[in-house]
Amino acid sequence: MLAGPGITVIPGGGNSERLAGTLAKVAAGADGIISFGMAGALDPALTIGDWVIGERVAGDFDAACDAQWAVALAKRIPTARFGQIHAEGRLIACAAEKAALGSTGALAADMESHIAARAAAQAGLPFAVLRCISDTAGHALPPAIGVAMRADGGLALGAVIKSIIKYPAQIPDLMRTIAGFNRGYSALRIGAQAIGTRLAFDLR
Repeated sequence: MLAGPGITVIPGGGNSERLAGTLAKVAAGADGIISFGMAGALDPALTIGDWVIGERVAGDFDAACDAQWAVALAKRIPTARFGQIHAEGRLIACAAEKAALGSTGALAADMESHIAARAAAQAGLPFAVLRCISDTAGHALPPAIGVAMRADGGLALGAVIKSIIKYPAQIPDLMRTIAGFNRGYSALRIGAQAIGTRLAFDLR
């Protein structure tokens, strides 16, 4: 959904070393790096389909986001909230942990923004985060979601099936979670169209 002139899309996923290595290779010819995709809400006020623009990233690597780029993104998605993004390379599935992280001031959590922030800092590039909420702060994600992502970002279907067989009681919640992800993905696609050419970078 982001593919276009002047944009190199690098899928996220469960393998942090792979993502970091790929980002380091492409950063030399880049104008900026943006972490774009889904995120889990840490603020109870956020609902599925809401947008968050990063002011800074905290967690495994702390860094401020480019203020001008953040403002440019907000002009494209005026309903988005500005705030801190938590990222440390793992899924935050537990509602209690979401609440604890939310109490630090973070609005949302994802699995890749810290890697993108580090790559941008090492290359001296502007960095931004634009994330769409896929699950709410009060929702504990079922076990199958925790094993659903392959290292390359694809669906680990075999692992999901094994989890369902082991914990069949999770099926109703898993279906609700997937429905929420689908709503978030639809909003993500609309947002990708709204931010336009080169992801609002040239509006800085």
